[in-house]
Amino acid sequence: MSAAVERGHRAVALHPVEELEEEIIKEEILPALGSDIAPRLEPIKRDLVLVVEYHPGEPISVALSRKAKISEMTGAKVLTPRNSIPVKSEVDPVDADPHEPKKHIENTTKGMKVTFPDGTIIWHRQAIDTFINTLRKIGLGRVSALNIQHGGGYSLVSRDKRPTVPGRIWQHECDGWYIYSNIGNKTKIEDLKRISDYFHLGLKIEEGKPE
Repeated sequence: MSAAVERGHRAVALHPVEELEEEIIKEEILPALGSDIAPRLEPIKRDLVLVVEYHPGEPISVALSRKAKISEMTGAKVLTPRNSIPVKSEVDPVDADPHEPKKHIENTTKGMKVTFPDGTIIWHRQAIDTFINTLRKIGLGRVSALNIQHGGGYSLVSRDKRPTVPGRIWQHECDGWYIYSNIGNKTKIEDLKRISDYFHLGLKIEEGKPE
């Protein structure tokens, strides 16, 4: 399996080893940085870019920049950690009797890519990860204030957890918020366009998976 990151019209395919390295950084290193390092940076009240240089077997070194954004650095790629957790029922679904056929649902998701005017591209293999990380960048509190509703009165982003049902996932938990995720790609795109129009964000939203 491979992934691609597009900058403008240029697409770069990742080698399987590079893809594994990025997954390790996103799944293990970035969450650790967020929980340990981020609180220590609180006394600093202006933007900084810290670049970590790593060579196996050598001490880690860090470079500091007070001017650039990561997205403006030549050759730099922004990696975002997976910070959402599917909210599952603690009760297992009841298995169907042997004579009853189990329902098969074909995964027809086309994927989703979001580009911000500052050049930030959010594009994951799973559309739900793109959707949630886009909402995080916009600001979950800001989105919550719009009170976009799904599932019979549950807000797209809220502090309220919908009661769980065995075998069903209604929401993803992220940063203390509950994001309604049991919606199709078409609805996700419509929601993002609505949010973009309301806040004048100028988002470019496209269908498609990284290749």
